[in-house]
Amino acid sequence: MPKFLIEREIPGAGQLTAEQLKGISQTSCGVLNAMGPRIQWVQSYVTDDKVYCIYIAPDEATVREHAKQGGFPANKVTPIHSVIDPTTAE
Repeated sequence: MPKFLIEREIPGAGQLTAEQLKGISQTSCGVLNAMGPRIQWVQSYVTDDKVYCIYIAPDEATVREHAKQGGFPANKVTPIHSVIDPTTAE
């Protein structure tokens, strides 16, 4: 199943408290549970004004539907073609 990188523009994201991040995560998980097993949240990275999320989903439309139902921005959705890390050099 394809992986996607979602860029979410959220001003002040880096200032969100642990409790706020927990609430956002709970909302996301609730939507994921309602949508069924065809979409999976892998991980997110919080920066100053953006959140970058990795999702596994059948297509971009499914990723965008999750964002719509959860009330999250999905400013840019990009398919991931490959993943590399230091072990790729071996």
